[in-house]
Amino acid sequence: MITPDPNLAIDQLGVPRTIAQNLTVPEIVTPFNLQFLQELIQQNGAKYIILNNGDRIDLRFHQKPSDIHLQCGYIVERNMIDNDLVVFNRQPTLHKMSMMAHRVKILPWSTFRLNLSVTTPYNADFDGDEMNLHLPQSIEVKAELSELMMVTRLLITPQSNLPVMGIVQDTLTGITKMTRRDVFLDKNEFMNLLIHLPSWNGHIPQATILKPKPLWTGKQLFSLILPKEINCIRTHVTHPDKEDDGLFKWISPGDTKVLIENGQLLSGILCKRTLGTSAGSLGHIVFMECGHEIAGKFYSYIQLVVNNWLMIEGHSIGMI
Repeated sequence: MITPDPNLAIDQLGVPRTIAQNLTVPEIVTPFNLQFLQELIQQNGAKYIILNNGDRIDLRFHQKPSDIHLQCGYIVERNMIDNDLVVFNRQPTLHKMSMMAHRVKILPWSTFRLNLSVTTPYNADFDGDEMNLHLPQSIEVKAELSELMMVTRLLITPQSNLPVMGIVQDTLTGITKMTRRDVFLDKNEFMNLLIHLPSWNGHIPQATILKPKPLWTGKQLFSLILPKEINCIRTHVTHPDKEDDGLFKWISPGDTKVLIENGQLLSGILCKRTLGTSAGSLGHIVFMECGHEIAGKFYSYIQLVVNNWLMIEGHSIGMI
């Protein structure tokens, strides 16, 4: 069964520890991994050793695993570990993105955990859906997974050349609230949120308001997530067409004109049109301009920062 985890990267998959201890990967002993595999055996992280003559040692019934000395050419069937590549599948498998490769993150409890954005191509929700995990057994398959089937490589669907994943749910609500004109953060809040941003370079931008105390805007916080190569002009979903000419060509009274220059969000409120699965969305531009790895991190970092900002801000929804 699958459940959500917004703290996982978009290409990560939370795997229960019980499953990780049951599935094995055959790994050939070489001078480069001999010490690692020897330590793994001593920590009960492997199940079998296959010798050069084909004999198979079952480590469950071996008195002292520490007495076993590996030699190059042996095959150790080790347990699944963090960052192993796996194929994840949701049936019915209707298109290419119904089977994608993820990096394993071993976690407690008993469900597979997914990033929210990756549920769209799987057509998955969390009302009891079950999914299948396949652990590759050869180097050739691992190469295919990393080069052809990784989630980050499939952010753009070959069917229509459009993004197939976008920012959804709480993060989309949060980013719309965070990029409004009236959102300000003091230094403590700003620094606490920057701690959650792995790409932060340690430089704090100049505060927008200096007195009576320094305050930073939500737009400045989002600008630290954006890659510096990004330039684009977009509009908020509520942007009136009559504002595109004349006096309000660049600055919109409702802050509905999204202007990004050299990775700086200068104006505009972000919404589903800018961060969803439409053509020309920010995810699409980052993928085309910066490559799949940076695009995958872009999605993950937005969720980390915005979800933690929602812990400060919070909101309620009710009937009017």
